[in-house]
Amino acid sequence: MPRPNPHPYRLLALGTWIGMVVAISFIEAPLKFQAPGITTELGLGIGRLVFGALNTAELVLLAVVTVTSLWRRRELGQVYWVLFAWLVITMGVQSGWLLPVLDARAATILEGESIAKSFHHVSYGILEVLKVVTLTALFLISGAQVSGLQPNRGRKRTG
Repeated sequence: MPRPNPHPYRLLALGTWIGMVVAISFIEAPLKFQAPGITTELGLGIGRLVFGALNTAELVLLAVVTVTSLWRRRELGQVYWVLFAWLVITMGVQSGWLLPVLDARAATILEGESIAKSFHHVSYGILEVLKVVTLTALFLISGAQVSGLQPNRGRKRTG
């Protein structure tokens, strides 16, 4: 009996994740403040809800990617695991540090207080870009496995 193949599920999770981050972080978030009638307070309130929900969904997708990666881990190469480790670190920094700090800053603004500029928002944005690049690389590696185009497998060396 053939072993179940987790690669298509990982591919689906990674593709969904890429789409969610691009749609929310790079399209919805900047456009929200350009909509007529959206105040800073309203935009921040919506942003807190949306990014909280996105983070929860991302953690679920990270769990799916983790399980499907560990399921047949020997089939994945070193590059995959380095990228995966970077993804886990990125999610840890965003979920455990940056999002709580950004949420607290938004709450302070919503209470009517002014706050000094900080590097947290830019740091989050840079990590979002790097995360999409990492997710895309993991997606391509997983796609190669689903399609059977694994590098150096089944080929004889010449020369």
